[in-house]
Amino acid sequence: MTSIASVTLEVADPAAAERFYATAFGLGDRLRLRASEAPTSGFRGFTLSLVVAQPADVDALLDAAVQAGATTLKPAAKSLWGYGGVVQAPDGTIWQLASSSKKNTGPATRQVDEFVLLLGVEDVKASKQFYVEHGLAVGKSFGGKYVEFVTGGPVKLALYKRSGLAKVAGVSPEGTGSHRLVIGGDAGPFTDLDGFAWATASEDASV
Repeated sequence: MTSIASVTLEVADPAAAERFYATAFGLGDRLRLRASEAPTSGFRGFTLSLVVAQPADVDALLDAAVQAGATTLKPAAKSLWGYGGVVQAPDGTIWQLASSSKKNTGPATRQVDEFVLLLGVEDVKASKQFYVEHGLAVGKSFGGKYVEFVTGGPVKLALYKRSGLAKVAGVSPEGTGSHRLVIGGDAGPFTDLDGFAWATASEDASV
């Protein structure tokens, strides 16, 4: 099984980003940071999703993120699939905070059950085939709209139509330049059809 150990965000100020993420989410080695001045503007084509057990946990993470300096893109609210909201970190990364539950069953915590990387791609079917050829197994697939892979390790991977993912995030799909993202796992190194870069987990840990 292909394993994704971490994602690396390329940021202008790693020290500031480290303070933000330690305060807001506390994700440990799953999230790495490195300095980059690569030009980027608008939507970077991906979101990171933190899945938690109940609405109170979503609110706790969202409040912590906003207090640490994040901007709310979508306030937390109930939906057909559960409860969630969207924030943008000071470095520009978009985070979805979500729970499949609509009711609280206990006191709020900030425990993250799943850490999911959602890549916005132009052609979901073509990207799905690309990743299958690179050793990833499909877990769920909904035609040309969404694909979820079976991955080991602490980070899960899914593909979404770029325009659809931007809509979920509450931003315009327009964007240019670097994704400012490196995926660390045992399937790499390679660059996919939409320019997302993979590195081996050891390479990712050394940057």
